[in-house]
Amino acid sequence: MRSLAIIPARLNSTRLAEKPLIDINGKSMIQRVYEQVKKCKDINDVIIATDDLKIYKHVESFKGYVMMTRNTHISGTERCNEVAEKLKKEYDLVINIQGDEPLIDPNQITQIITSFSQGSEEIITLAKKITSKEAQNTNTVKVNFNSDMIATNFYRSANKDNSFLYKHIGVYGFKQNTLNRICRLDTTENELKHKLEQLRWLDNNYKIKVVVTEQDSVSIDAQEDLDDLLEHHSEKLT
Repeated sequence: MRSLAIIPARLNSTRLAEKPLIDINGKSMIQRVYEQVKKCKDINDVIIATDDLKIYKHVESFKGYVMMTRNTHISGTERCNEVAEKLKKEYDLVINIQGDEPLIDPNQITQIITSFSQGSEEIITLAKKITSKEAQNTNTVKVNFNSDMIATNFYRSANKDNSFLYKHIGVYGFKQNTLNRICRLDTTENELKHKLEQLRWLDNNYKIKVVVTEQDSVSIDAQEDLDDLLEHHSEKLT
């Protein structure tokens, strides 16, 4: 399957200033994400999508593939869709990888692509069994799913037994035409209330398949996440 990976990156993070450009042991956050994704042999092209010239020039400095997008997008998914449309190439899949996952495992991306090849789903994402610490962190998005592995809800606050919770890993795979359709949907009250764009898709009856991964991923939303990354995962930051 021809697959395009897009990493949306914007400079104006509310919780961590200029997050994509933060130095992590000698490399920026966005460079680490890009290099991890490039290791996935099932991806045909990898592109960073940004609306900021500072990020654009930085990506060029480490010879990454980058494209400028409009600054009016309200989500990374919309930014991905603009890039996919501009390329005017045919891909079977578009993979949206969050720009704040510096340790994203290439095998996790392969899991999504493999799952697409085995079924007829239009949207696929990842989840991992949660730890007690993560359960109490409202920056960690949780996901519920049914016996068919279809997501039933995404949320931030945990109100149940932690042993049955799964955290959402920030990777989405889309059929290219599906990506285009969901970016034309109006925002929903549910989405705005919880600040989770995937709720818009559920509200409009799109099915999101969840693939459980054993590999962990560290999402950097605040300074405490960055401190934890440097303290507990420094051996992976080569």
